[in-house]
Amino acid sequence: MCPWLDRSVQSKIDCAKSIFDLLPDIRRVVDELEAEVKHCLVPISLRLDKHERLVVTSRVKECESALDSLRRRQEGATFDSGRPELYSLASLNDLAGVRVVAFPPSRWAEADRKLRKRFPSWKADPVPGYDEPLASKYFGYCRAGDRIRAEFQIVPILTALFWEVEHSVIYKPSPRLKGVGRSLEMRERTRDVHKALKAFEDEFANLIRRDPLAKKKKKKKNKKEKTLRVTSPERCLSEVPLVPAPEYSR
Repeated sequence: MCPWLDRSVQSKIDCAKSIFDLLPDIRRVVDELEAEVKHCLVPISLRLDKHERLVVTSRVKECESALDSLRRRQEGATFDSGRPELYSLASLNDLAGVRVVAFPPSRWAEADRKLRKRFPSWKADPVPGYDEPLASKYFGYCRAGDRIRAEFQIVPILTALFWEVEHSVIYKPSPRLKGVGRSLEMRERTRDVHKALKAFEDEFANLIRRDPLAKKKKKKKNKKEKTLRVTSPERCLSEVPLVPAPEYSR
């Protein structure tokens, strides 16, 4: 096992020092990636209906979370002393992270298409689900810094909201809750929640597609958009709706 991946105080100190060393690069990458993602999604944001959401948030990975990621990578594996770079914080894909949450599913899919086109060289690493991926995830390098990789996620908003509970109970539980997160019963209930959220989104999308009033409204809105003239990037960004978003901590 990598010596500094134990759970000692010293390992946390070493991690904090590494984070501190990389922090200027991480912040530059976060700022660049968040700005590019928002700019790419402006055309969608300007077309949102009242019930629709498209929110972009960002975060710098915390030291303890980074250590946990490296430990999970090491579990069940043999420490390769000849390749120490595998156990460096810079080897993580998500020290700098941006999350896009969207509703309904059509907006999620549209955002995914636009961002894949904007970042064609980034590698896909979808969040695994039970029958299909829960969310899209991509990682790669930004111009602002080549010492670290960055990641952006595109997540259905209902899944993102549930993750706020799941994150502290199952995904990264406190020592007192580790047994809860590992229980078969809780895992089955978690699967049920994800299936229910997906069923809600699918049924909502089906109802919207069958609603003649919604179709008429959409045609009118599309016609109005053809006459829209955007005068500056500043105006674009000022018109992006500001709505509360789930905290990005995953």
